[in-house]
Amino acid sequence: MGRRKKEPLSVHRENIASAASALFLEKGIAATSMDDIAKAAGYSKATLYVYFENKEEIVGILVLNSMKKLYDYISAALERKESTRERYYLICKGLVRYQEEFPFYFKMVLDKINVDFENREYLPEEKETYRVGEKINEKIKEFLLEGMKKGDLISGLEIMPAIFNFWGMLFGMIQLAANKEAYIEKAMGLSKGQFLEYGFSMLYRSIAAK
Repeated sequence: MGRRKKEPLSVHRENIASAASALFLEKGIAATSMDDIAKAAGYSKATLYVYFENKEEIVGILVLNSMKKLYDYISAALERKESTRERYYLICKGLVRYQEEFPFYFKMVLDKINVDFENREYLPEEKETYRVGEKINEKIKEFLLEGMKKGDLISGLEIMPAIFNFWGMLFGMIQLAANKEAYIEKAMGLSKGQFLEYGFSMLYRSIAAK
């Protein structure tokens, strides 16, 4: 343990969170114990509690990480000086890449997050998760407003309902394609990419100016 003691606290927390992420993806959060996480990370249970008070704190770290990674993907897509339609597809492709690289994080993005920071106790990660989520929504808001201003998107979109429907449909579509890839290919004769391209096009047409 001598080497570990010399390492920064953040290194230990990242090691533990990474091991927990793999277990949560395999077994689910409820079925994973702190004992399981300690063994997977190579720590004693007592040492694990030095770095995390409980499983909820580990989950909080992972949710925050998921939101930060999502923000990076969305920001990268929207920084491109393309047409509204092309930027939309860059967002979609970024989300597909995000799901393929970080499947556990992808599943967590639409989970319930705390929004009450006045009337209840909360972890620091919860407030930061909320803040990053608001930054993501602001990015999408700017994208929609710019698209309407250019005349590429239908006017009069109710921004926040549009954003939440946007996320729900895209995340649901991408997760469905990942879960049902074999069925989609057998029943429809489509690859996962072809299926998603069809769905992305349908969604864009629903908000595109005629």
